[in-house]
Amino acid sequence: MKFHIMTLFPEMVEQGLRTSIIGRAEQKGLLSIQAVNIRDYAFNKHQSVDDYPYGGGAGMLMQAEPVYQCYKAVCQETKEGLEGKKPRLVYLSPQGRTFNQNIAEEFAQEEELILLCGHYEGIDERVLEEIVTDYVSIGDYVLTGGELPSMVMIDAISRMVPGVLSNQESGETESFSENLLEYPQYSRPEEWHGCKVPSVLLSGHHKNVDQWRREQSILRTAKHRPDLLKKAELTEKERRWLREREVKDE
Repeated sequence: MKFHIMTLFPEMVEQGLRTSIIGRAEQKGLLSIQAVNIRDYAFNKHQSVDDYPYGGGAGMLMQAEPVYQCYKAVCQETKEGLEGKKPRLVYLSPQGRTFNQNIAEEFAQEEELILLCGHYEGIDERVLEEIVTDYVSIGDYVLTGGELPSMVMIDAISRMVPGVLSNQESGETESFSENLLEYPQYSRPEEWHGCKVPSVLLSGHHKNVDQWRREQSILRTAKHRPDLLKKAELTEKERRWLREREVKDE
């Protein structure tokens, strides 16, 4: 999968992504991460890309033309652009839909994805209307730019790409899969600070281990993210078991 990141700070994005799992996946050719500097498409000798907004107000605004010229150059690197089609471009903005695991899985189906990182007070609305296909936010708070959100999204999306994780199953059974949080995990030693590993995990009985993990995922979600549990597909037996547990804990 190919990621094209339009940014004012390409070094920040590249340094953050070219390490650990994502970095190794790029070395293997499973991912391609290209950070493009919007300043390279400025039309003045100082490479400034911002100006005062019409109507006044605090801060500066990124101008339309440098962003558009950068976009046109990136399009020449994409399959859709070469075919005369509009590539999928995500603008990282607090005004967008909130990023989650379902959106990560949706974007992971794409062969290529362009991410546009804003800065200052944002970007001239006219160019956004012309090039953006998706507006996405990583939460209800404001950051200084779109670089960190783009890195968060690329990490989450990349995990869904076949071969990126050494064990593909780990990408399918962790938190938010099936709208359930991940079950508790334990490693050696068997006892630490007086706390023992649950005996079922030492039993070697895979069916019982799977059932315990499923139950723990349900309990953890009910305790920490009841909003997710409403969307989870539980059997009637599991719902009855959960109600009984909740009664006992009262």
